[in-house]
Amino acid sequence: MIKIRFMAEFATIDDYIASFPTDVQRSLGSIRETIHSTVPGLDETISYQMPTMTVNGKNLVHFAGWKHHISMYPLPAGDAEFEKSVDPYRAAKSTVKFPLNKPIPLDLVARIVELLAQRH
Repeated sequence: MIKIRFMAEFATIDDYIASFPTDVQRSLGSIRETIHSTVPGLDETISYQMPTMTVNGKNLVHFAGWKHHISMYPLPAGDAEFEKSVDPYRAAKSTVKFPLNKPIPLDLVARIVELLAQRH
């Protein structure tokens, strides 16, 4: 059973990730690494109580672990191919949810971050 501390205060992204079970920690770490390899030089912070990557002090992307999924926010608009690739994960206009019981589509994570960086 996954036990998540809601509304906890975290000083770092490492602290945030460490609060999850090991398998979820690996998924969160993979997303973090993919974001950094896609856009090198991003800064990290905790904003809205979730890991946030920033550029020049401005939020670029957030990700968060939940009981059954990992979410990323915001979701940029993209071409038809991009929209088709995010449809299975779309939870709202600007949110994707990746189920914890399936592999995280890191190529899609990278594409999301690329689009966000282009618009930033």
